[in-house]
Amino acid sequence: MFFVERKSAMALYQRQNELSYSSSSVFNTTYEPGASAPFGGIYKCTGCGLEIGIAKFHVLPPQNHHQHPSRYTPIRWQPVTLHA
Repeated sequence: MFFVERKSAMALYQRQNELSYSSSSVFNTTYEPGASAPFGGIYKCTGCGLEIGIAKFHVLPPQNHHQHPSRYTPIRWQPVTLHA
């Protein structure tokens, strides 16, 4: 399996007026693999940094879909950008 370790910031954008800042605590929430995404947007694995785009209420990748080396923390999905 191909694996890329990512340490840089995610979510590049060109037009600043298309994104808005939010201090909502929802960005501090993490979700289990296989959970329903409560918001559409970009989620990041807190263990390895892999990002995924997902539609609202779709299922986040299950444990057996996204694997990373054991030196990382368990797979948990955290919102990076959300569709308002």
